Amino acid sequence: MRFMVMVKATADSEAGVMPSEELLAAMGRYNEELVEAGVMLAGEGLQPSSKGARVRFSGSQRTVIDGPFMETKELVAGFWIFQVASLEECIEWVKRCPNPMPGDSDIEIRQIFEAEDFGAEFTPELREQEERIRARISSEN
Repeated sequence: MRFMVMVKATADSEAGVMPSEELLAAMGRYNEELVEAGVMLAGEGLQPSSKGARVRFSGSQRTVIDGPFMETKELVAGFWIFQVASLEECIEWVKRCPNPMPGDSDIEIRQIFEAEDFGAEFTPELREQEERIRARISSEN
């Protein structure tokens, strides 16, 4: 099973406060442990929402909304993609993470959809298309 593990933003991360050398070192050790265990597929920190944008969809119209965004608790400051056997295993790995922020912080865990989750609507043709896309992504990276 794959999970997206999201570090929720704080007022400090949204203000662009950079992590300390101590936190960067601790995170580096944690990431090495994840890679050595075959758990981490990807992971990155994100710039504050002031450097981002949202695109709102309404029918055929698209509206671009520039950051920053006010609801800090709803924003993501960084993420990992983990591959583990269960949600419980993912939780155990997350509990080993250094606190990603100077004060209180939250990490949200969400399972990623797999092809078999979509049922009959995900036709053989659509599955083949998805496989071609993933193969192309892998070959270009």
